[in-house]
Amino acid sequence: MSLDQLLNPATPPRRYVITGGPSAGKEAVIASLQDLGVPCTEGEPAREIYRQHRDRLGRHLQVADRRDYSRDVLAAFVAEYCAHKQGLRFYNRGIPDGYGWDAFFGLGPYPELEEAARIYRYDAVFILDPLDDFDSEDDLVWAKEREIRRVHELIIQGYYDAGYKPIFVPADEPGQRVKFILAQLPVPTI
Repeated sequence: MSLDQLLNPATPPRRYVITGGPSAGKEAVIASLQDLGVPCTEGEPAREIYRQHRDRLGRHLQVADRRDYSRDVLAAFVAEYCAHKQGLRFYNRGIPDGYGWDAFFGLGPYPELEEAARIYRYDAVFILDPLDDFDSEDDLVWAKEREIRRVHELIIQGYYDAGYKPIFVPADEPGQRVKFILAQLPVPTI
């Protein structure tokens, strides 16, 4: 199967999530997909929303702030999902990521998240296995190694709870991960 067949924009919408815990290599995989001309999420909406909340509050989010933040991220994910009308698209995180992040902060699922996870379904979810190192210049890196592992596990559980059977992408350089991911995609039909 060729990349042109996968990218055929005349096909119905096909939606795939790239996710995993912090520092799993999502940005590098998304960038590699974009280099191939594959439509993907621009940036990371959750990160930008975090910055907006932090700037508005004048501090990092606390547990009491998390529900409002989670709802704003959910709204952004739903808007991106609904805007995609045809062809292939990869998402940098997906709606069920909210289950994992909320659980990490001791919050249970809320009705809007549960409804969105039921209505807005992805064709497949690719979970990036964690990389061995945790080096990042990102200004949002705050977690310790054990916290990173816990968030990763909770994100995985969130997708299982939402009824998905994730495909696990082994830790490797981005190009090899992209090859693995693209090999899992079915040939689209018109």
